[in-house]
Amino acid sequence: MKLSVLLVGLLSAGLVFAGPPAPKKEGIEGKNYQWNAQEGEKIEALKLKGDKGRGEEAYEVCGACHLPSGAGRPDGTFPQLAGQHTTVLIKQMADIRAGLRDNPTMYPFAATLTDPQELADVSKYIEGLCIPIEHGKYEGPDAAMQVAKGKELYEKQCLECHGKNGEGNKEKFYPVIAGQHYKYLLRQMTEIRDGHRRNANPDMVKVIKPYTNDQLIAISAYQSSLVMPGSMCKPKAGKKK
Repeated sequence: MKLSVLLVGLLSAGLVFAGPPAPKKEGIEGKNYQWNAQEGEKIEALKLKGDKGRGEEAYEVCGACHLPSGAGRPDGTFPQLAGQHTTVLIKQMADIRAGLRDNPTMYPFAATLTDPQELADVSKYIEGLCIPIEHGKYEGPDAAMQVAKGKELYEKQCLECHGKNGEGNKEKFYPVIAGQHYKYLLRQMTEIRDGHRRNANPDMVKVIKPYTNDQLIAISAYQSSLVMPGSMCKPKAGKKK
């Protein structure tokens, strides 16, 4: 039985992996917090050239939750990873491993990566995956209205960092949000606004701190509708009858 299949079964059964508790590092709640501090294994991994072949092998563990395609889960429990910038992937995994971002579900898996080279390898592989066109979107009866409202808010305060098509900025560690699940986007923005995402960018916190729940719903609805030309998976041709 493949490791990824075994892990899916264990997760579905609600089993928790025993192991050392995740470390805890002072985050945005601390006075000396510096977002994206250039230190630790993150910096080492960023300097290395990732190998897609080795990364594909290391990703097998990740695929148990994020799926082999990197598509994640439409219910928002696990994010869509495919096509994400290596800088963002390395930073987030390093933050989880260091205890700067709290993610008790992912920590045991992130902890299996042995060194900065593996961080670089698996990130390189994930970045090369095409972004699935089919993903979790806002499906309320007022979808058109929410997307239009969200577009207005997005273009006013989000576009500068995340880009017109949700392409983010690799050099500045701003994530790709095109193709991301609506429910995951909403959960993350809510956690950032409410101070629960401890490795958050203070500049982003300032932007969304005043937003109401309804405004976050609208922005998430619009963000989940974004498409990056040339980076999305092409639909598979149907079988001829």
